[in-house]
Amino acid sequence: MNGTTAGWGNGLLGVIIFSGSLPATRVAVGGFSPMFLTSARAAIAALLGLALLLALRQRAPGRKDLAALAVVSAGVVVGFPLLTALALQHITSARSIVFIGLLPLCTALFGVLRGGERPKPAFWLFSTVGGLLVAGFALGHGSSGTLRGDLLMVAAVLLCGLGYAEGAVLSRRLGGWQVISWALLLSLPLMAVAAWLTAPSSVAEVRTEAWAGLAYVSVFSMLVGFVFWYRGLALGGISGVGQLQLLQPFFGFALAGLLLGEPVGWTMIAVACLVAVCVAGARRFA
Repeated sequence: MNGTTAGWGNGLLGVIIFSGSLPATRVAVGGFSPMFLTSARAAIAALLGLALLLALRQRAPGRKDLAALAVVSAGVVVGFPLLTALALQHITSARSIVFIGLLPLCTALFGVLRGGERPKPAFWLFSTVGGLLVAGFALGHGSSGTLRGDLLMVAAVLLCGLGYAEGAVLSRRLGGWQVISWALLLSLPLMAVAAWLTAPSSVAEVRTEAWAGLAYVSVFSMLVGFVFWYRGLALGGISGVGQLQLLQPFFGFALAGLLLGEPVGWTMIAVACLVAVCVAGARRFA
């Protein structure tokens, strides 16, 4: 298996794991405040990352890497989780998919700016069409929202795209799981204090579903998914592998159908097939 194929395989595993993030966040904010959810998930994941770093005796990153790690931390550890949690108080998880459909294009743009990549013109065509298909599908399913929620999602997507690209560049030197572990550890002091200050007054009143949502976003969305995702971006290219995010909403719908018995219509299958064509085209010209 060559590096590019391995990169796309790792990226696909990361996207499948991430596909449960927004539904899990939607459930978790029913029992926790957005600030507690953001800080607690980061603190829990940071402790797990610290255990990995110590167990495998990883060398600390150099001083020149600290600024880039701070960008990763601000983008994917703090910014995206907090802003999406705030946004989901004003919009539905279905509407958030409209903006997630723009994330691959945003990641590719930062891949050009931060990673020095130069995709071919046809790549941008496939990427744009794929994003429009995802956004159009979400809008066509009656997802309502507010200006405040929409603006929060735009800011979340911008920060996430930057964090993805910056982390991918670092992963080429430090390794994928090391990057997210160090970025989490960098934010641990702030996140631990924030979690303590914003903790619910009575944990007994928090429903089991909210705890399950917190567990998923802490372990899988915040750590395990990034192990595969950053490795995928580093091996397969930021712009190309980033287009796999276009499939994330459809994986989420499929999981909802399998686990929750929610209906999966033929329109979703048709749009997912068209999006898959766009992802394949983007890969060809990335």
